[in-house]
Amino acid sequence: MFKKTIILLAVIIIAFQARSQSVGLVLSGGGAKGMAHIAVIKVLEENNIPIDYVAGTSIGAIVAGLYAAGYSTDEMVELFKSDDFYFWSTGQIQREYRYYFKNQEPDPTWLQMNLARKDEKVKLLPPTNLISSEQMNFAFMELTASTSAACHYDFNQLMVPFFCVASDIKNDKAVILREGDLGNAIRASMTVPLYFKPIEINGNLLFDGGILNNFPTEYMKQIFKPDIIIGHTVAEGKRSVDPDDLMGQISTMIMRPTNFKIDSATGMLLETKFEEIGLLDFDKIDLALEKGTNTVTNALDSIKTIVTRRVPKEEVTRKRNNFKARKPAMYFQNIQVEGVKDPMQRQFIIQSIKHRSDVVSLADLKTEYFKLVADQHLKSIQPITYYNENSGYFDLHLKVEPEKKIDLNVGGNLSTKPINQGFAGFNYRSYHRRAYTLSSNLYFGRFYSSFKAGARIDYPTRLPFYMSCFFTLNRWDYYASSSELFFENVRPPYIIQDELNVRVESGLPLGLHSKLYAGIAYTSSSDEYYQLDEFQKEDTPDKTVFDAFVAQLGLENNSLNFKQYATEGSMKSIEMKYIAGNENYKAGTTAMQSSLNKNTHNYFLLNGAILKYFRFSKRFTLGTHAEATFSNKPLFKTWQSMVLSAPGFQPTPHSKSMFISNFHSNNFLAGGLKGIVNLSSSMHFRIEGYAFLPVNEELMAPDQSAYHSDNIFENYYLQGMASLVYQTGVGPVSLSLNYYDKESTQYYVTLNFGYILFNKRGL
Repeated sequence: MFKKTIILLAVIIIAFQARSQSVGLVLSGGGAKGMAHIAVIKVLEENNIPIDYVAGTSIGAIVAGLYAAGYSTDEMVELFKSDDFYFWSTGQIQREYRYYFKNQEPDPTWLQMNLARKDEKVKLLPPTNLISSEQMNFAFMELTASTSAACHYDFNQLMVPFFCVASDIKNDKAVILREGDLGNAIRASMTVPLYFKPIEINGNLLFDGGILNNFPTEYMKQIFKPDIIIGHTVAEGKRSVDPDDLMGQISTMIMRPTNFKIDSATGMLLETKFEEIGLLDFDKIDLALEKGTNTVTNALDSIKTIVTRRVPKEEVTRKRNNFKARKPAMYFQNIQVEGVKDPMQRQFIIQSIKHRSDVVSLADLKTEYFKLVADQHLKSIQPITYYNENSGYFDLHLKVEPEKKIDLNVGGNLSTKPINQGFAGFNYRSYHRRAYTLSSNLYFGRFYSSFKAGARIDYPTRLPFYMSCFFTLNRWDYYASSSELFFENVRPPYIIQDELNVRVESGLPLGLHSKLYAGIAYTSSSDEYYQLDEFQKEDTPDKTVFDAFVAQLGLENNSLNFKQYATEGSMKSIEMKYIAGNENYKAGTTAMQSSLNKNTHNYFLLNGAILKYFRFSKRFTLGTHAEATFSNKPLFKTWQSMVLSAPGFQPTPHSKSMFISNFHSNNFLAGGLKGIVNLSSSMHFRIEGYAFLPVNEELMAPDQSAYHSDNIFENYYLQGMASLVYQTGVGPVSLSLNYYDKESTQYYVTLNFGYILFNKRGL
């Protein structure tokens, strides 16, 4: 009887221990490799292995935090595979939130550096992060604000109790985050130095937790005291550093040694190792999931031996649904702005979000938030929310950091062709009831040189608008840019174009992607050219000077993702110009006309263009491009001066560096297709083909004057490009083969880094 009683008590104790046995899951950092954590959770759930507590660092904090917030593994996979996550992780802005009205005129900037006065010294401040943080700040708020409200800002009250680790570099200590805003906690834990901007919590700047503790098993023991710890690590220990891998070198220097061991008596360590996935290779999620599944499946028998308690998946699903039901809908009422001194600017930010509404939906907030992000006067915006139980709405606190008043920009284009150019830009910003921007830039190179100075004033009225004025000097030397690397070339006509223009413009937004603008300009263009292909050193060129006043009215719509080699979005424009000016022609030694001639010209010019990308799959995108120009422009004195002053069709970057008369006409129709194969998130291969159809083409008479063709469509001309492009973050690298339907050289092979962009012309 006594033995039976002892056995019965033992069975009861074992059963009680099995029922009360708690399990803590710890997930390491490791960048995109940490997506394998999702597979580990999925397999554990499917085998009824309980997860009572979760903790993580960096990517481990993201996966553990989302799981604790009630996201299922399928929802997490869907999230990581979504286009939204791609934009969050790269800092790019989705097409539907790109606010075109605030865009400045495009330039070839690679790097922007701020100039600031600190400690009685003027210092040049380079960028602190490679990836813009505004996308990620809003994303974490969007994903977790209602979760923080549901758990009353106590991470112990999440669906699964949770904590994560961040690094306080100033005080050289790991920070355990267990309360407050869940999104901020996760965001702090995954802030890899140089990639992302650190955030401030409780007065301290916090960075990636992996710097000081990449696998917080000891904290798991201290805080939650689980009976069993299951740890999954994808992080690598100290390893040899590639001399060409800058980020690997920095990572090795700043990451402290971490203990990745777990006592086999109280837990199990799972390790997934792979070399194929880099820090930000989030597009390789399927590979990461496969590797993670293999790791946990191979260890499943051992896990089941250690963890005797079982929790049916249905019970976990019920628990998840009950927690999700506690999350309030995201509507915002009270809005506060911190970090802005000017009360008018603070009021403008608030009114930009609320307009006349007392309550703002998440969708409306997102649209207005990214309008503010596009403002050149604001450096960063961090949204923080707090649920007001009395009103039933969220209060929104915006931590705004104004942009430094002065910045210096450097950039340009490096090429295997003689179209290299350097670029330096300067901007001064100020805000006093209105936003003021003074800017200047300088291009320098054999092919193109330019100077521009000007100002823009943005008026933060109910319907915002801007006024701008610019003075520009441009010079193109097409002869210097004509030499070839791989092909012998017949020397083209000598062409130098100089231009001075003064422009005044005003514009206002029409929706998110569009702006309506009007302006006037004075321009003086001087073209020097020879009318024969063969000329001597002692010959002097013909010269045509056209001084004109221009009035213009235009509508632009632009949502392209890159200013050069775009792969998604669209661009549409229509512009009407009235031009009145005087042509002054002076003949050179190769001319057949009289030596001096003056004419007055008045004419209209209408131009329209549309460029659009259609994404058929993750790998393939089709682009369409159409353009047309119509005018009643009269004939100039010579055919060369007519062509040089005519609008051109230059759809590819390289074509902008060439002057090919076949693709210039006062009236034309043009269009083509672009096929894009996306090799990765940063690299693609594109093939483009275009046709150019002059309307009533201007032809050259025997005396080298111009005349209109009797046929509406006399000729057509083709051009194309095949290019491998890598977007580096500071500028594109491209290897291109370009074709042009013209005499002499038709094929051009170029290797470029940077942008082939110019200051605007007056005409």
